[in-house]
Amino acid sequence: MTWTKQIALAGFAATAVAFGPARIGFGLFLPQFRNAFDLSTTLAGIIASTGFISFFLALPLTAMLVRRAGPRLPVLLGAVSAALGFVAIATASGPLQLLTGVLFASASAGLCWAPFNDAAERFVAARSRPGILAVIASGTSIGIVLAAGLSLGVAFNLVTWRAAWFAFAIGAGVTALGVLIEMPRSETEVRRGKLPRLPNFATHGAAPLYIAAFVFGATNAVYFSFSADHVVNSGGLAGLPANASAAMIFFAYGVCGLLGVMTGAAEARAGIGWLLRSVFAAAGLSHILIALAPQSWPAVLASAGIQGAVLMAVSALISMWSLRLFPGQATTGFVAALMALALGSIAGPAAAGLVADASGPMLMFMLASLPLFIITLWPGRWVSREACN
Repeated sequence: MTWTKQIALAGFAATAVAFGPARIGFGLFLPQFRNAFDLSTTLAGIIASTGFISFFLALPLTAMLVRRAGPRLPVLLGAVSAALGFVAIATASGPLQLLTGVLFASASAGLCWAPFNDAAERFVAARSRPGILAVIASGTSIGIVLAAGLSLGVAFNLVTWRAAWFAFAIGAGVTALGVLIEMPRSETEVRRGKLPRLPNFATHGAAPLYIAAFVFGATNAVYFSFSADHVVNSGGLAGLPANASAAMIFFAYGVCGLLGVMTGAAEARAGIGWLLRSVFAAAGLSHILIALAPQSWPAVLASAGIQGAVLMAVSALISMWSLRLFPGQATTGFVAALMALALGSIAGPAAAGLVADASGPMLMFMLASLPLFIITLWPGRWVSREACN
């Protein structure tokens, strides 16, 4: 097996855990958490946003670890952190332990993804990198589909929600073992040196990347934190138990997310600018559909499917974009972009929860769509493909 295949396999598994149950699991199981811990929408939003603080804090740690020990160590720590978080959630006796589990699980997303930009730059031929990075990002889809499958089992009383989170913990443990076997050993990768200073990543050319990452982080976090809860509280999809509707949303989300593997080819044809504006417009439409028709099968499945495809596409685009903007500083440049995304993810759910409690979830989702549509109005030169080369 070549390094390229090993990196792709390890990356696919790591993102499946870190951006599957670790990232969307709280929103997916929020109806069960509401019943078990008597959570208000405001408190749920605070927990979701607080979880992203650990994601944010894990990012600079990841950059430091990659610089000093190679990509393998932070990915391994991320898988272990996910496992610990899943166990804490599975055994939670109240909101505080639930929050603790969410903190550990969310940290895994900050540790597991960015190092693969560095691994791709070191071990994968330049012409193959967009495809490999898209494959790694699409691991999220499989993680979401598997999490949704367990959620559906919970809805039909085939398994308890606590058993589902123990199953997630087992998956994270297996992933950690796979990283030990598949990833290149750190001693063959070490690149000693100081971390690049912040000004290297505060250039005018990088501003559109950070703005796009922040906006998408905020709006996507609102969607996967509250979409399932909104549909369930609206009565669910006809013919299903209310809680099963949440699983169907994330099934569509994950399955359509597999379209993200085509992002590399689409970007090669259209460029980052046009593709970025197109997927942000689609994301805005997704929010409007879930806001206006939470009981409609076509509207809900279309909304979730669009959101899933957009998540994979934007994830891959941010990875490719940062790799081009910061050559030779693959992980640290990607971390800078992800920190902007994480700040958006921290702000979005907390603000959205307050809006939902005050004015209802319909207004919350409609407001979340506005910045997405604004992105589509950016001048082409801001995000032109040439600016990223």
